[in-house]
Amino acid sequence: MSETVSAVDRNAGKDMSKFSKWRLVSVLFKTRVVVLLLLSAIGGAFLAKSSVPSLQDLVVLIMAGGLSASGAGALNEYIERESDALMSRTRLRPLVVGTIQHPGWVPYVSILMIIVPCLAMLPSNAPMALFLFLGAFIYVGIYTLWLKSRTILNIIVGGAAGSAAVLSGSAVIGVWNDPGAIVMAALLFSWTPMHFWSLAIVCRDDYRMSNTPMLPVQLNIRQSGYWILLHTITTGLAALSLGVLPELGWFYFVPVLAMTLMLVVQNARLIVYPEVIEARKMFHGSNIYLAAIILLICVNITFV
Repeated sequence: MSETVSAVDRNAGKDMSKFSKWRLVSVLFKTRVVVLLLLSAIGGAFLAKSSVPSLQDLVVLIMAGGLSASGAGALNEYIERESDALMSRTRLRPLVVGTIQHPGWVPYVSILMIIVPCLAMLPSNAPMALFLFLGAFIYVGIYTLWLKSRTILNIIVGGAAGSAAVLSGSAVIGVWNDPGAIVMAALLFSWTPMHFWSLAIVCRDDYRMSNTPMLPVQLNIRQSGYWILLHTITTGLAALSLGVLPELGWFYFVPVLAMTLMLVVQNARLIVYPEVIEARKMFHGSNIYLAAIILLICVNITFV
């Protein structure tokens, strides 16, 4: 009996070890952010194709986009590991707590993860290579290294990284400048500040501690809510304007209108009741909103 229990404990330990390694990789390479960027890129591909993209195009997009975005995410964590140590939200990241004992390889591997897919795509699809590179460069070079510690408007420019992801999706189809994809890129550009400022309200003490000039650190919650509302309305208008596309139409427009009104109401609650709990609801609501927009695009183009 005791041998059986010991065997179970050893197997459980191995499972937990595997789980911990996967979690380490997930956190280091910002898997949740990468998934959201890939979904946005897939949405761009569906819009540019006006039908279901080929499996080959989707595989290329997921592999190249996933590698590039993961490399940018890990490079961001390596650069910000000292400021991450000052924030409760990020102080348990592997590069902060020392889970990776010799992290000197991280920037080199991260840069390779960005460069290799860009170079691989360059001969056959130069626009896609460009947008893969721009997404990583904007996020790491412009947002992380230049703007984040210097201006409260940092994330507005940083939102262009999400726009580049959308256009990499339309580029894999061969129509990077498709009107629908461009509108969706504008949607991501406007959505990112609205989404991130909501999180920054929740974590404003963290950003104040790390001396990061996020907008909600410099303004009070109600004032920040008005800035968020500006981007909420812009995002909603961009999302609704996609309804004029023949491949989307009313089956897209009606649910998006309902979700947009719900998001605006939640934003109004943040202004009327300027509390962290309302900002947290806004943050989660913006996540659901974007995911639902992409899902509706793909479902309508596929089935309607």
